[in-house]
Amino acid sequence: MSRSAHPAGPRHGDVLPEAHATTPPADLNALDARVWSRTATRTADGALAVGGLDVRTLADEYGTPAYLLDEEDFRARCRAWRTAFGPGADVFYAGKAFLCRAVVRWLTEEGLNLDVCSGGELATALSGGMPAARIAMHGNNKSRAELAKAVTSGVGRIVVDSFQEIERLAGIAAEHGVRQKVQIRATVGVEAHTHEFIATAHEDQKFGFSLTGGDAAEAVRAVLKHPESLELIGVHSHIGSQIFDMSGFEVSARRVVGLLADIRDEHGVELPEIDLGGGLGIAYTPEDDPREPHEIAKALAEIVGRECEAANLAVPRLSVEPGRAIVGPTAFTLYEVGTVKQLDGIRTYVSVDGGMSDNIRTALYDADYSVVLAGRASAAEPMLARVVGKHCESGDIVVRDAFLPSDLAPGDLLAVPATGAYCRSMASNYNQVPRPPVVAVKDGQARVLVRRETEEDLLRLDVG
Repeated sequence: MSRSAHPAGPRHGDVLPEAHATTPPADLNALDARVWSRTATRTADGALAVGGLDVRTLADEYGTPAYLLDEEDFRARCRAWRTAFGPGADVFYAGKAFLCRAVVRWLTEEGLNLDVCSGGELATALSGGMPAARIAMHGNNKSRAELAKAVTSGVGRIVVDSFQEIERLAGIAAEHGVRQKVQIRATVGVEAHTHEFIATAHEDQKFGFSLTGGDAAEAVRAVLKHPESLELIGVHSHIGSQIFDMSGFEVSARRVVGLLADIRDEHGVELPEIDLGGGLGIAYTPEDDPREPHEIAKALAEIVGRECEAANLAVPRLSVEPGRAIVGPTAFTLYEVGTVKQLDGIRTYVSVDGGMSDNIRTALYDADYSVVLAGRASAAEPMLARVVGKHCESGDIVVRDAFLPSDLAPGDLLAVPATGAYCRSMASNYNQVPRPPVVAVKDGQARVLVRRETEEDLLRLDVG
C-alpha cells in the first residue's frame, strides 16, 4: 500500500477492517510459540515475562519503547543453524538484520560467520572481536575506503557487484600485496517472496551480474584477469526475503551450478564455493509457518547435490545467510499506550509511545505483526484495533489490524513480537525522536546492549 500512496499520506482508510480482520483468537492472553522467543511466558498474575524478567520491571528500569532481546533464544538459534548445516558448510549471519558488538561476540562464540555490507558494519564486526577471516563483505557500491579497510583487515571474502568494483578492488589488493578472495554476485532471474516465485523479469535491479545477459560470465573473466590480486572462490546469489517456499532456491541453485559448469568448461577450474544467500522467513503472525533450520539445510543440500550431479561437478562448499531467521524471533518491542480512540463503526486506534521511527517495516513494506497486552492479563471482550505510533504521519502504523482486550487503557503495556530484525537497524530519528535501547535478558538478568538515545545525543550532532 505504501508504494502507491498519495503524497499527502497512505490511503489506508480506503479499506475498512472487515477486509482484513480475522476471527478473534480464543485467548487474547496466549503467546503463540511460533511468534514469540523461547523464554517468553506469562507470570502468575498474567504479565508478560522474558528471560525470567517481568516486563513491568523492565519498563520501570529501561523505559518504553524498548527492544527486549532474548539472549538464550538468540544463541539457541545460532546453534540450531550451525548444527543443521554441519562442518561442511558455512552459516553467515547477515549483520544488516541487527548488529552490535555483543551480538558479534555471541556469533563468534557460537561458531557463526558474519556478513557485512558497509564500513560501519565492518567496524562493528571487528570491534566486537569477529575474526576477519570469518567476515564476508557485500554491497553494490562499496567505497574505495571500505574496500581498502576490508582488504587490510583480512576479510575472508568480498562479494563483487560491478565491473568497476572488480578493477577497483584488484588495484587496492595489489597496492597492499594481498590476494583477496572474492565471489561473483549473480542475478539469477528469480525473485522469491513468501510462497511465490517468479522466474522472469527480475533482472532490473541494482545488485549483481546478470546471468541471462552474459554479465556474470564476463565478470568471471574480469576477475580471472587479476590472478595475483584476486582469487575467485565462488558464486553468490540472493533471491528475496521472507521466503517459506524452497522452489525459488531450486531454480536459483540450478542456474548457479550451470554457471559453475560454464566456468569449468571455459576456464578449466571448478570453483569451490556457492552462497545461496538468505531471506529465509520467520513467523510474524500465527498464520506464518516457517521451516526449521534442519529442514532448510536438508532441502538445500539435496538441491545443490542433485544439480551438481547432473552437471558432473564436485559439490561445492555451501554458504547461507540467515540474519532475520536468527535474530527476528528473539526480540520484541515493549510500548506504553498513550491514547485509545474509538471510531464508531470503523475501528479503535491505540496510540503508543513509539511508531515508525522504531519500526518502519509496516509503513515501508505493509508488514504484518502481532501484538498482545503485556502488563496484565484481561478477560474483556476482544476489540478490533489498529496500533499506531506518535509520529506526524497517517501512515505511522505499527500493527494494522489486531484484536486487543476492550478494557485497554492509557498506561497499559503492549508488546509486539518478532521485531529483532530490521527494526533497530532501520530505526530513525524522525520527528527528532531518540531511538530506543536494546536490552538483553537472560536467566533473570538484564543488560543494555545499545543504550537509549537522548535529546542531548541529537543536539550533539547539530553544529548550529
